[in-house]
Amino acid sequence: MKQIHALTALSVALLLSACGGEADSVQAHGADPKMPEAQRGLLPSMKIAEPVAWGDQKPTVPDGFKVSAIATDLKVPRQTLVLPNGDILVAEGKGGSAAQLKPKDVIASYIKAQGNTKVKGGNRLTLLRDADGDGVYEMNTVFAENLNAPYGLAFANGKVYVANQDALVSFDYTDGQTKAASAPTKVTDLPSQINHHWTKSLAASPDGRFLYVGIGSNSNVTERGMEVEIDRAQIWQIDATTGAHRPYATGTRNPTALKIQPGTEQLWAVANERDELGPDLVPDYLTSIREGAFYGWPYSYWGQNVDTRAQPQNPEKVASAVKPDYSLGSHVAALGLDFSLPAMGDKYASGVFVGEHGSWNRDNPVGYKVVFVPFTNGKPSGDAVDFATGFRGQDGKTRGRPVGVTVDPRGALIVADDLAGIIWRVTRTQ
Repeated sequence: MKQIHALTALSVALLLSACGGEADSVQAHGADPKMPEAQRGLLPSMKIAEPVAWGDQKPTVPDGFKVSAIATDLKVPRQTLVLPNGDILVAEGKGGSAAQLKPKDVIASYIKAQGNTKVKGGNRLTLLRDADGDGVYEMNTVFAENLNAPYGLAFANGKVYVANQDALVSFDYTDGQTKAASAPTKVTDLPSQINHHWTKSLAASPDGRFLYVGIGSNSNVTERGMEVEIDRAQIWQIDATTGAHRPYATGTRNPTALKIQPGTEQLWAVANERDELGPDLVPDYLTSIREGAFYGWPYSYWGQNVDTRAQPQNPEKVASAVKPDYSLGSHVAALGLDFSLPAMGDKYASGVFVGEHGSWNRDNPVGYKVVFVPFTNGKPSGDAVDFATGFRGQDGKTRGRPVGVTVDPRGALIVADDLAGIIWRVTRTQ
């Protein structure tokens, strides 16, 4: 009987979400987006993804580029790392253990699951090697296994660092190594209670002294209470030698990718913002991360736009909230970030690539692509342009979902597709 009631409630919810009547809207992008009025309702608009296999299709890339699958049948690939010798490490995993609090949480979980892979996460690192440089990665081998939902990757101090969902660990590494020589060494524990947002993004300072880990919130907007948000929704700075850590920046609801800007010490992030304020709120963003800065969550968004759902309110924190540098649009679910290099060609020489996993809570889906944000004088300077599309086709079918993006210094963009279990490689043809 309980199962029948659950199915009935779910059917009603899906009917309600399908009848939302959301108009096709133009999302606010760029450095100064205009915030629309918040929309509150019983349920957010939801759109069930319809995954299908790529078959003989591939992502669409700009003229002058080609794309190829260099690894297939992976177990939920998330982020990638190009090692000094050109080998690629892939973190494969799936984490999180948050219980649903309300009926809408059960419904949202069901909706999200329809657009995600049913493959069990690998809890491993896979190494890919193209020994002869012909673009075919003939070696595909497990570098390390028995990890706990690995996500963020970084290389520094002769070590490969891995951000599991519960701890930052490291492996000693020698050039050309194809398998970890021993079990990982723990650098420090990471917050893992509940793990509503389980992914732990990672970057290393240029001198290798510090590691930065992005830790997402345990809720949408504190519905589980503030006590479970201790050490969450922030970016940690961790001493690579001692494991000592401190909050480097706070108020970042879910900082899903971190990267140091080449030639500087500046840390950048992409972050996923809160839900249930309508199809066009709140923008996910790309931003430089200032030491000691507060980015709004949970009390406000995009500076001083107050979110009245966060209780108790904190006007002092709202007044101090920093506006992000660049809006990527609401609900695009930005999960990947890397700075480009001149090897990617004049048009894409200066800027960042962003992997957008794609929305689940809009009638008209957004994201499901890789975009390029041009930079001038070290800052975003213009509209984002599509770089790799077709993950969600015009037929409404979802063939892939981009996560990590990594620029290979030899002139390629590596894209992890966690829905299809594929690593795509985009290279110039002219």
